[in-house]
Amino acid sequence: MEKLNQTIEKIMTERFGKDNVISLATVENGAPSVRSVNAFYENGAFCVITYALSNKMRQIEKNPQVAISGDWFTAHGKGVNLGYFGKEENAEIVKKLRQAFAGWIDNGHNNFADPHTCILCIQLNDGVLFSHGTRYEIDFRGRSRSEAQHQ
Repeated sequence: MEKLNQTIEKIMTERFGKDNVISLATVENGAPSVRSVNAFYENGAFCVITYALSNKMRQIEKNPQVAISGDWFTAHGKGVNLGYFGKEENAEIVKKLRQAFAGWIDNGHNNFADPHTCILCIQLNDGVLFSHGTRYEIDFRGRSRSEAQHQ
């Protein structure tokens, strides 16, 4: 397994650094649940706009270990609720999410005045990425967030 490096980060950003639909799996009472979510990748994590009272968030609160899959990529990670979409601490990621999801974010599907509208951050642990005939087994934990942010 290799650490997240510039080559892999470039592929991940090109492929997932915009609006993508990925599958997100959670587990409750030993039974897996999977659903499709719109997600945006940056620096070893995917961000999703969701609802704090949804089944996925309830399941993640009990067991934060998740799995994702999308476009020749699978991974394990930890789901973290970043809290209310509109809180000041989320302003930087909200700006990026608004840009990534510009095609639909204000279509009425989300109620940004509702304090239960939140941001789910999926912090990746490990994954497998296929690109142009190459298989990359990635250790996302092998590189600090500050290293990723300075590239």
